Amino acid sequence: MRLVRRLAPILVVPLLASCSSFGAPSGGTRQGEDINHLWRIFFVAALVVAAVVYGLIAWSIVRYRKRASAEELPPQFRANIPVEVIYTVIPVLVVIGLFAATFRTETKVEHVSSNPRVRVDALAFTWGWRFTYEGSGVTVASGPEHGPPQLVLPLGQTVRIHLTSDDVIHAFYVPGFLFKRDAIPGHPTDFDFTPSRAGTYLGECAEFCGLDHAFMTFTVRVVTPAQFTVWLRQQAPA
Repeated sequence: MRLVRRLAPILVVPLLASCSSFGAPSGGTRQGEDINHLWRIFFVAALVVAAVVYGLIAWSIVRYRKRASAEELPPQFRANIPVEVIYTVIPVLVVIGLFAATFRTETKVEHVSSNPRVRVDALAFTWGWRFTYEGSGVTVASGPEHGPPQLVLPLGQTVRIHLTSDDVIHAFYVPGFLFKRDAIPGHPTDFDFTPSRAGTYLGECAEFCGLDHAFMTFTVRVVTPAQFTVWLRQQAPA
C-alpha cells in the first residue's frame, strides 16, 4: 500500500494533463489538427511505455524484495537472452512507428496546394508585420496608430502564406494553429493554412529580434467565406 501511494502522483499527473486535448490545443487549421493528432499518438505511446516501465519496476521491487526470514539474497542472474532481445526489439519498433507517423504528418503539413483560394505576402520587419493580399490591393500593416495588424482568413479554404523578412530573423508563430515558421532575410518560404475553426487567434514573433520584440504581435481572424469576401471588398482601395 505504501508503494501504491508513492507511485500514485507519478501516474496521476500525466492523466490529468491529458484531460484537455491531451495537453495541447486542438489546432485551428486542418494542418494543426494533423499536428495535434500526431501529438496524441506520441502522448499515448509515452503513457504506455511509462506504464510498462513503472509496472515492471514495481513488480521487481515487490517480487524480488529481500524477505525478513531470508538470510541470503535470492538467486542472481547475469543474462537472459530472450528477455534482452525483447526489450531491444520492442523499443526499435516503437521508434520506427513514431518515425513513420511523424513523416506522414510532416508530409501533409508541408504540402503546398497548386491552387490556393487566397494568397498573402507576409513581411516581417523590425518590429511589425505587413500582410498583402495578392490580386486585391489590400494591405494590413503594423503602425503606431493602428496597433497590431489582423490577418483575416476564410473558413475552410486554403490560404497560401508567402513569408519573408525585411531585416533580421523573425518568426511567424500562431499557437492556436500549432504552427511556427522562421522568417529569414533572403530566404522566403511558402506554406498553406486551411482554417477549420472560426475565431480570433493570437500571433507573435517567436524569435528574439531586438528591443521591441515583445510587441511584435498580430491576430488572425477566421470568418466565413462570405464575410471574408465582404471584408476584402471593404478594405480594397477606392
